[in-house]
Amino acid sequence: MGTDGPALPRYLELRRWLRRQIEEGAFQPGSTIPSLNELAAERGVNRLTVLKALEPLVGEGVLKPVVGRGFFVVGEAVARELETLDGFTRTMTERHARPSVKVLTKALRSAGPKHAATFGIAEDDDLVLIKRLCLAGGEPFSLEEILFPANLLPDLDALDLQVFSLYELFSFYGVTLSQAWQTVELTRLDQKDARTLGITADTAVLLFQCTSRDADDRVVEFTRTYTRSDRANFVIHFRR
Repeated sequence: MGTDGPALPRYLELRRWLRRQIEEGAFQPGSTIPSLNELAAERGVNRLTVLKALEPLVGEGVLKPVVGRGFFVVGEAVARELETLDGFTRTMTERHARPSVKVLTKALRSAGPKHAATFGIAEDDDLVLIKRLCLAGGEPFSLEEILFPANLLPDLDALDLQVFSLYELFSFYGVTLSQAWQTVELTRLDQKDARTLGITADTAVLLFQCTSRDADDRVVEFTRTYTRSDRANFVIHFRR
């Protein structure tokens, strides 16, 4: 008589395979796993078997389902050290405003002399440039331009910035933002960006420029945020 135990049910076999793929990095945090149809065809099972395999992984927080877009891999959550470094999505949610983000640009660019000095990298090293429109309750709220070294988030093309916040993606890859230096001033946008933000070019906006460092004191992000002054108010607490 053989020593092997009974064969595992197909859904359990698939679940274990998926978990192993995620743990070994075949499916990176922030990216999607193959579709239900692709998994069914690849593993020789039906869609119901695939769904049965996925359900516990969703319940455990390993996968995040997004209607119409599939199942995304969720990385291990890392607590933020400073609550003031919360991103737009969490900030708006806490204020009971329905947040959403529309990515306008996601591209690589060379650091150049100015940003090389900011990040402490070589001038020809790659930075990721993200430009996105942030909406609250479906209305334009702010326009963000974000720069960070490309090596912080491998395989950026597979990461969906409309499903996960940038802070979540950083935490998936072990980057913990710990402190930031921010300035604020009044400025105006060019006609194209003003139209995107739903204002006229002669309307003043609040410009926040923020340089963020990680727990190792490296500069990991530089952000310019143009915020509509008619839709935002800010509170500053002073303590003696």
